[in-house]
Amino acid sequence: MDKQSLLDLLRHDARESVDDIARQLGADAEAVAAALEELEDDGVIRGYQAVVDWNSVDEEHVRAQVEVDVELDRETGYEEIARRIARFPEVATLRLVSGDYDFFIEVEGASMHAVSNFVSERIAPIPEVTKTVTHFVMDSYKEEGIELGDGDDDDRLSVSP
Repeated sequence: MDKQSLLDLLRHDARESVDDIARQLGADAEAVAAALEELEDDGVIRGYQAVVDWNSVDEEHVRAQVEVDVELDRETGYEEIARRIARFPEVATLRLVSGDYDFFIEVEGASMHAVSNFVSERIAPIPEVTKTVTHFVMDSYKEEGIELGDGDDDDRLSVSP
């Protein structure tokens, strides 16, 4: 069985049953179950999550994308800094990136104030951090390959002469 095809199906819809996945792959359900278990045991599959349209939820949920510059020394590398940052529950995503800054962090919180305080009180004081730039997410149109919103493509009013 092609594990890449299995992973592609899971990324599209991780709620499908093993029988449905097996049918789509033209494989035996037991083989699919064994492959899933192996991928989970090997750490390839780290979890299963829902894609949430936070604009459709009544309570406030704030996300920000934070650019972080760091200065390394002989004793400290990117991995060590990443381990420290990843421990915070507010950090949803943490990536080492190329370009104008070193780390990309997606932070989540209950309010803009909470996110701002987290960045200024927990991330910025890390000794190797030299600069942070926070971009608050105002709206999301697509997450993990899934379009968000009500599906109405055009909210403009029609104007006639």
